Amino acid sequence: MSASLAHIGRSSRALNASISRSAAAVKIISPRRTLITVTSAISRRNASATLNQIADKGHRTGANSHTAVRAFSQSLPRLNDDDVEEQEEDPTKAERFADETDVVIVGGGPAGLSAAIKLKQLANADGRELRVVLVEKAGEIGAHTLSGAVLEPRALNELIPDWKEKGAPLNQPALHDHMKLFTKNYSIPLPHPPQMNNKGNYIVSLSNYVKWLGEQAEEAGVEVFPGFAASEILYNEDGSVKGIATNDVGLDKNFKPKDGFERGMEFHAKVTLFAEGCHGSLTKQLFRKFNLRDECDPQTYGIGIKEVWKIDPAKSKPGTVVHAMGWPIDNATYGGSFIYHMGDDMLSLGLVIGLDYENPYLNPYKEFQRFKHHPYVKDLLEGGECMTYGARAINEGGLQSIPKLYFPGGALIGCTAGFLNLIKIKGTHTAMKSGMLAAESAYEAITSESYSEEKPIVLEDFEKKVKESWIWKELNEIRNCRPSFHTPLGNLGGVIYSGIDTILLKGRTPWTFHNRTPDHERLKVAKNAQPIEYPKPDGVISFDLLTSVSRTGTNHTENQPVHLRLKNKDIPVERNLKVFDGPEGRYCPAGVYEFVEDENGPAGSKRLQINSQNCIHCKTCDIKDPSQNIDWTVPEGGGGPQYSFT
Repeated sequence: MSASLAHIGRSSRALNASISRSAAAVKIISPRRTLITVTSAISRRNASATLNQIADKGHRTGANSHTAVRAFSQSLPRLNDDDVEEQEEDPTKAERFADETDVVIVGGGPAGLSAAIKLKQLANADGRELRVVLVEKAGEIGAHTLSGAVLEPRALNELIPDWKEKGAPLNQPALHDHMKLFTKNYSIPLPHPPQMNNKGNYIVSLSNYVKWLGEQAEEAGVEVFPGFAASEILYNEDGSVKGIATNDVGLDKNFKPKDGFERGMEFHAKVTLFAEGCHGSLTKQLFRKFNLRDECDPQTYGIGIKEVWKIDPAKSKPGTVVHAMGWPIDNATYGGSFIYHMGDDMLSLGLVIGLDYENPYLNPYKEFQRFKHHPYVKDLLEGGECMTYGARAINEGGLQSIPKLYFPGGALIGCTAGFLNLIKIKGTHTAMKSGMLAAESAYEAITSESYSEEKPIVLEDFEKKVKESWIWKELNEIRNCRPSFHTPLGNLGGVIYSGIDTILLKGRTPWTFHNRTPDHERLKVAKNAQPIEYPKPDGVISFDLLTSVSRTGTNHTENQPVHLRLKNKDIPVERNLKVFDGPEGRYCPAGVYEFVEDENGPAGSKRLQINSQNCIHCKTCDIKDPSQNIDWTVPEGGGGPQYSFT
């Protein structure tokens, strides 16, 4: 069966067999789901069937999708009554279909796709058969990808040297760099740090770039499965990672099967690479199980909020890169802004705020809307149109916060480990390189003469490769910059130290500053904080939150389990609201959380309402919740934002 599944290809989705007492048949249940799965009853009978592709690839765009129809080429064996009755009693307990592969990669971003491509390049060069499966929770590759972004092509040059001939969407070179200090009414030019020089880089839409990488992966022979949300880590009896399982689809909000319920499926692999992006839901579990963070600092994060505008052609300056600090961020809060002229009169602009901020009344979304009213920014936007909006969390901790990268059966790559170069404001090149290095180590281990199925693969060599690569050199040089902002001098002290360090010292110091306090512990209690009054949006330059969320294309299937899980339902009111005045409603950039009147409680009492359908998968809530009571988990595959131009 595994050999047959290898030919199914892209845009597949697991389907359960529709079973009758007389025969087993297959029916298409959802437009997103085209990978036919043999049910547990059939598996126990050792049924053998061949899957044939009878239509071309399905392609999902926005909220609409088209299905590539698949069917069995022969009838399946008759099931006895006991098999059928057992499955009908509780389909959620049915055995999941398990697919065997050499490597499974969780996440279709730059790191995961680079690892997949590199694995197939190595195997193809040696004339070896190597099965590589990549699962991605977004409905299509790139739909959950968001960044500034100015791309440094160093890793791309190594991975796909002829990327220009292959049509990579790197169309706008970065031509001019500017650094500015914003006051409320003025922009003051500043010296440009050498690490922020963008000569040779490209202003890109990272979502479009990732879509292109997905096409290159498929051409290399990678099996790319968008719409597959990896929700569970599977383990062998010895405790090593065995692979992953995708979540069940078709459960209602009470976890009861609806019509069209589908059991998730399992992918078993010799090596499992986790490329979930910042603060991955499965990666959190690996941290705990294998103590991967025991010898590193706590990770510290930022939230990046951006929009893409179509602006007046007279104001467009293709290739211009502007970075700014200062207003609207105060001296005690780490943050900065960016403005990138993308070409074709498109403008990408955004604001990044460190999630170690202290004031519980700070609202990152409203700070961004206020930022757009700075005279320098407003002048660019007037006469233009906002095309899209998005937000995501980013790793800011740097070298000190990188965990142990390997464990029995797999490894962490890309932003799930935390390779962002904060001074460059770039992480795509380091994420890609980490994926390539992991691929090399995995391939060497799988093809080694000493490989044995009796022992798990341990990619200790991968961590060594990373530390000997240019990733480590880059991050080591700037390791002290971000922690230098944690002094009584605030941003001013951090800027002074970072300027000296990046221009003169370049990390050649005998000391290393540390990130000692997790972001969620930094909030002041409300009584010790100053409330912040934000101006109302004008609907032209600035917008209300729900208008912005509508521009993300976010969609989740209705009546499914809430993927934002509260560990204790009383804590939001009893602690977060009473002590911190309910920061959930402010740090979320999508209006997911709001405190509303509790109809079932005493007069004037409140409860936390979770509007999970608004979630744009930034994971800020899981990071910043002062009580660490919110657990962000994956919703049904294919749900979430549908980013474009981001």
